[in-house]
Amino acid sequence: MEAVAKLNNYPTSPRKMRLLADLIRGMKVEKALAILDHNPKHPAVPLRKLVVSAISNWKQKNEGSDESALVVKTIFVDGARVIKRMRPAPQGRGYRVRKRSNHVTVIVDTVGSKAVAAPVEAVEEVAVEAPKAKKTKSTKKD
Repeated sequence: MEAVAKLNNYPTSPRKMRLLADLIRGMKVEKALAILDHNPKHPAVPLRKLVVSAISNWKQKNEGSDESALVVKTIFVDGARVIKRMRPAPQGRGYRVRKRSNHVTVIVDTVGSKAVAAPVEAVEEVAVEAPKAKKTKSTKKD
């Protein structure tokens, strides 16, 4: 049984948050929390709280179960609202400043759970011929 936790409208750019999300994707939760504890990036603190929240949600659903086998099954970061501001620029102009924010979703699950996944079909490799080079006439005069 998986558990979900969401963080909405966190005011940092999605790109910065994705760097941390990519670090912990697929890891055991204890290791993910240790990595987030010692990471100097500023979005590590709310992301750690979010993983702790997902673990807590999982405990509520699965009372009496062992949480040592929990992994970060899925984590993704989506863009959220963008606050637009103006910055003074030369010659009376204004440059637009886009203050981005993001939504983060974390799903934790046990390692041995039987998740229903789409069957992966075997892809046959087909030899593709390289395009033949065109012959061009030489315009060089002797």
